[in-house]
Amino acid sequence: VQLQASGGGLVQPGGSLRLSCAAFGDTLDIYAVGWFRQAPGKEREGVSCVSSSDGSTYHADSVKGRFTISRDNAKNTAYLQMNSLKPEDTAVYYCTADPRKHCTKAVLSTLGDFGPWGQGTQVTVSS
Repeated sequence: VQLQASGGGLVQPGGSLRLSCAAFGDTLDIYAVGWFRQAPGKEREGVSCVSSSDGSTYHADSVKGRFTISRDNAKNTAYLQMNSLKPEDTAVYYCTADPRKHCTKAVLSTLGDFGPWGQGTQVTVSS
């Protein structure tokens, strides 16, 4: 499966963005789908994950209550709704299709290690 993330941009603190992850070449519904981010000088951070098994979600503590992950299997697309954005959310965001299917803390922390991920999308939160 190939993935293409989009929807990033420049937003002021407190603003919102919606990222999309479109899948090609395979059906996304057999994978868990996750988002991770990479900021300059920082380690990769798993942000959010939605399971293929039951649609359950898992979010990092840093984004809990602000970010929502969802998927539309009919459109072969997943989304990350980001609200109340903070400057520390600035990063390149990548989506990945994870064959482990069910999201847990362990899966979140290793997003990107087991499945494909495509070109990321830049999110910049600044006034």
